[in-house]
Amino acid sequence: MNKKLNIMATIRDGLSIALINFLSLILVTVLYLITIWIPYLNVGTTIAMSSLPAEMAKGEAINPLFIFNGKYRRNMGEFFILMALMSGAIGVGFLFMGIPGLVISIAWSFAAVLFVDKDMSALDCLRESNRLTYGNKWRIFGAEFLMGLALGVLVGIISGLFSIGNINWLEAIGTILSIILIIFMVPAIYGVEASIYKQLTTGVFLDDDVHAAEPAHEAETPAAE
Repeated sequence: MNKKLNIMATIRDGLSIALINFLSLILVTVLYLITIWIPYLNVGTTIAMSSLPAEMAKGEAINPLFIFNGKYRRNMGEFFILMALMSGAIGVGFLFMGIPGLVISIAWSFAAVLFVDKDMSALDCLRESNRLTYGNKWRIFGAEFLMGLALGVLVGIISGLFSIGNINWLEAIGTILSIILIIFMVPAIYGVEASIYKQLTTGVFLDDDVHAAEPAHEAETPAAE
């Protein structure tokens, strides 16, 4: 029986992962944007960026310089094949009233991560991502959507509260807080993806009452006679 993700527990875990990696992710993003115009190097850094959920799932703050590791350029040809397969199939899916495209995009959402983290072939990545997400697609969508929605609503509330009375210094504080939350939104989404990836690949699922439940596929140990 397929173990189900707990949306709220996953969001909480994702936030904790995001906080650990907040500064590192800002530096990674800055380094990526600075070097994205450099031919050949930008291929490796782009592939490295796709592996962020796996790197963050390790439980420690990532080293921002990891995106320059030459290993990410090793299989760039097959990475392009993977991206082409995903883009083509998802694009066709969206032609059929959108829903099939959304389902396929969720089913294959960890294909690029698996490609780097597990060193799998393009087709194997797609199959494995589909297997891992089976039965949890709408929970994955719900966790990421609720995270983005919550942060968006919080930004709106802060902007509204600090603009009451048109007091300049209050508006300035509200603007600063809103910018901080907007900046935090990207690490938060990555954190949720890291939590989901960790749970799906290890089989250890989070629960409301405890931090980690037993692995989904672990057999019960017979009692000693």
